[in-house]
Amino acid sequence: MAATFDDMQKIGKDNADAALKSFGTMTKGVQAIAVEVADYSKKSFEDGSATVEKLLGVKTLDKAVEIQAEAAKAAYEAFLSRATKIGELYADLFKDAYRPFEAATVKATAATK
Repeated sequence: MAATFDDMQKIGKDNADAALKSFGTMTKGVQAIAVEVADYSKKSFEDGSATVEKLLGVKTLDKAVEIQAEAAKAAYEAFLSRATKIGELYADLFKDAYRPFEAATVKATAATK
């Protein structure tokens, strides 16, 4: 009976340790995502401001359309690039956050056999 209680206590400790490791990993991952989103927002705002400045100095409609088309293309490419990077950050976050639980599950399964 004592061995079973000790085993259960160890499993409980391992699970608590896994939860703490996972929480730390989640915190770091969410911070990285927040930094990436903030950087994208700042860059997007700067690019939009630069486009408005260019448009204010335009003399012809053709040039305005050209500037707007270039800005739209650049914004789309920047969005795709950042969206891909943020998606990768989310995938890494969940993989890394699950890893401590995976190890604890393997240990718990081995202890019960």
